[in-house]
Amino acid sequence: MCGIVGIVARSPVNQLLYDGLLLLQHRGQDAAGIVTSAGSTFHMHKGPGLVRDVFRTRDMRALQGHMGIGHCRYPTAGSAFDAGEAQPFYVNSPFGIVLGHNGNLTNWGELKEEMFRLDRRHINTNSDSEVLLNVLAHELERAARGYRVDSEAVFAAVAAVHRRCRGAYAVVAMVAGTGLVAFRDPYGIRPLVIGRSDTPDGPEWMVASESVALEALGFSLVRDVGPGEAVHIDEAGRFASRQCAPQAVHAPCIFEYVYLARPDSVLDGVSVYEARLHMGERLADKIRRQYRHLDIDVVIPVPDTSRPCALQLATGLGLTYREGFVRNRYVGRTFIMPGQTVRKKSVRHKLSAISMEFKDKNVLIVDDSIVRGTTSREIVQMARESGARKVFFASAAPPVRFPNVYGIDMPTRSELIATGRTEDEIAAEIGADAVIYQDLDALKRAVREANPGLEQFETSCFDGEYITGDVTSQYLGELETRRDDKRQEQGEEDEEGEPGRVHVSASSI
Repeated sequence: MCGIVGIVARSPVNQLLYDGLLLLQHRGQDAAGIVTSAGSTFHMHKGPGLVRDVFRTRDMRALQGHMGIGHCRYPTAGSAFDAGEAQPFYVNSPFGIVLGHNGNLTNWGELKEEMFRLDRRHINTNSDSEVLLNVLAHELERAARGYRVDSEAVFAAVAAVHRRCRGAYAVVAMVAGTGLVAFRDPYGIRPLVIGRSDTPDGPEWMVASESVALEALGFSLVRDVGPGEAVHIDEAGRFASRQCAPQAVHAPCIFEYVYLARPDSVLDGVSVYEARLHMGERLADKIRRQYRHLDIDVVIPVPDTSRPCALQLATGLGLTYREGFVRNRYVGRTFIMPGQTVRKKSVRHKLSAISMEFKDKNVLIVDDSIVRGTTSREIVQMARESGARKVFFASAAPPVRFPNVYGIDMPTRSELIATGRTEDEIAAEIGADAVIYQDLDALKRAVREANPGLEQFETSCFDGEYITGDVTSQYLGELETRRDDKRQEQGEEDEEGEPGRVHVSASSI
């Protein structure tokens, strides 16, 4: 999960890109970068950390031009603190291309070997995004007639990317002297939306991971980039698009609506806020059917993602809704922190309990999901320390029992608390009196109620069915081995102190 943004405007775009990344900061806290284009010259600045920490006034002044892309990084396949993997990535051959990517290629290892052996291209990092950039560059070179890059060449190149790449990818890219390119994998797993702003000088265009970035910057949501579709916007603002995957299937990641996206966003025609309200309704239905025996006094959400769900659940059951936790907004989202040790330490830094809302009460705590159980265990303990008689824990999502390989940091089965455990065993693990999970069919129904046109979802972390069809037991085993090795290295770093962070930037390329 990362945040990407691309803009073609009539005035300098550096501030717009910066503001867009701030609005998408929840999608990645590891690194950030912006590249702008002035004529055939790219200007780049990127580095590790939050958006506000990466860019200074002098950096912004150097980002000249009316077109650009931005990226905030959440580590998936790459290393958490490797500054060389901050995006956007740049390649100078054949035309000069920069690219930002949200998602994860499942066949990036084979592609990396293929790029060196057949395409004669060197990949410098362990990032699948650099592999994707080089595949695009190679195919664009083949598609361009007489080294002239137009919309036809762009669409032919993206069609070839779809044939070669597997997994999830929403992409923004710029080709020097040509324009902005955006495309989405043939299943539309990761989100990408298009916005437009009409000015006296002509239309301005913006593509971004979520609609909230468009609307806050004065762009109107036009539509989503379709699964398998490519969009090309030239420097004059001329817009062209084409379906580049003949057998595209619309199956967005359902976890976007559970946790990843902001509630004020609209993705694939679904209001995230509305979907979370429906999740609360469906969860209330289940409690009414199967958990009538629980004597619940109060419903308390884990801020912030689960608030709409918890509010609707309480309303549906006729229970009191209270805010029992206060969130420190200067601590990042614990789920997307790179190391388990850092994640565990951050829970109590992030949340504090209001004791009066727990004392001598039977409390139903509602969270968006239970992944590793680290956060849930600490939250239950905080409720008990605040005097709760009984603590019940409800999840707006079903049990996460399988690795997600499409860009979410949950690739190891041993890390997932629900793998191999019953609900009673999970409750014992996190110290709760009972655990209540949403049913998968109910979750699908909750999202589909917000957009009945959605027929299919990517739900592999709940049911183990990988929609791209190329994820095998061997692949998952190799992922887990790499993950275990990386975690062991991170554990050694934690014992020695926080790893060093190296700043990488370039004012121009």
